[in-house]
Amino acid sequence: MRITVIGTGYVGLVTGVALSEIGHVVTCIDVDPVKVEKLSQGIPTIYEPGLEELMKKNMKANRLFFTAKHQEGLQEAEVVYIAVGTPQREDGSANLNYVEQAARDIAANVSRDLIVVIKSTVPVGTNLYIKDIINSYTKNGHQIKIASNPEFLREGSAVKDTFHGDRIVIGAEDEETANVLAEINAPFHMPIVKTDISSAEMIKYASNAFLATKISFINEIANICEALGANVEEVAKGMGFDHRIGSQFLRAGIGYGGSCFPKDTNALVQLAGNHHHEFNLLKSVIEVNNHQQILLVDKILSRFDSLSGKRIAVLGLAFKPHTDDLRESPSLVMVPKLARLGADIIAYDPIAVDNAKRQIDTEIEYTKDLSEALQGADCAVIITDWPDVKNIELTAYRRLMKLPIVFDGRNCYPLDAVKQAGLEYYSIGRPNQTPELIS
Repeated sequence: MRITVIGTGYVGLVTGVALSEIGHVVTCIDVDPVKVEKLSQGIPTIYEPGLEELMKKNMKANRLFFTAKHQEGLQEAEVVYIAVGTPQREDGSANLNYVEQAARDIAANVSRDLIVVIKSTVPVGTNLYIKDIINSYTKNGHQIKIASNPEFLREGSAVKDTFHGDRIVIGAEDEETANVLAEINAPFHMPIVKTDISSAEMIKYASNAFLATKISFINEIANICEALGANVEEVAKGMGFDHRIGSQFLRAGIGYGGSCFPKDTNALVQLAGNHHHEFNLLKSVIEVNNHQQILLVDKILSRFDSLSGKRIAVLGLAFKPHTDDLRESPSLVMVPKLARLGADIIAYDPIAVDNAKRQIDTEIEYTKDLSEALQGADCAVIITDWPDVKNIELTAYRRLMKLPIVFDGRNCYPLDAVKQAGLEYYSIGRPNQTPELIS
């Protein structure tokens, strides 16, 4: 089919490339001509493993195109995907300005009966609201069908998730529309869940809220484990064998971040409040996560009398490995806080340094060289579990640092290996390793 995708962020770009890969002719629209020019040269504007290769392959096959002109991008479309951002407002609700503008752009350029699919994460009721906007601006009488097809992509593995996901959710007004979308997605060979539009919208929020809840729950268990001398990894392992619980998302650390969990949990709390329901469980999940993001700072302050003049190597800035995204990353909270306490910071990240320089309003050093970050440091703080951080020879900490003291926010290393390497080591929910307190 001829498909148009409006928006070329994480969701839009990956969606467009993937749909072209399974045989559809796809045009991606973005209002930023500079961005479109870069994409038209086969250069992704986001970092996502495997994306560039698929882009170039399908552009060469004349199945993938980019434009900044809505008329050009929409004139031949049979199905249009809206995949623009829905950033968080100050009150926690989703900002629908970009989705509304996409609806008006569709209405101004529609030239045939059309299925409009909302891929963006939007509050329940948004799909029908957007259909009303399109119909109110459309003057030529074309029939518009609306559908919800929420995404379940993880940044850093979005391409893999698109082709090897757990399910595809389609919420449609009628069976015919649902069947068209099922046919479009059939080459992905995934279970397809057909439902009404409101339920499809809710599935996305409920899924992310549940996963965020599991993360905050295991982090609270980790904090109790520290107080009691237990090991949260052993606890999580024992829990995970229960098929009712499962082992995924039971990994303790310094909290979740990124573009989805923080925004979607806040939006669901706000949505519930708008309908006179206090979502107290989810409010607690958010509160736990906010505290968890500064947990390492508290541990560092407990270890050192003062951070004034201490050289701290911050390892990782992105909210997770394999992405350059810093949205809601603990680094955005921790780095400024450590700097205010007088620390001299050098921050390492292999991908996200350029984004960090734009988002961290604090004078620090940056490097893409892990050894350079550790050289002469008084302590190291692990924020992102990049593979080269996880796989480093632990003796490198002793060899490179002034003091081999490591605060690990992602529990990267086995405790026995840390002990053998002779590191002073503080992690999350596990016993501290202090072979000899280094001063």
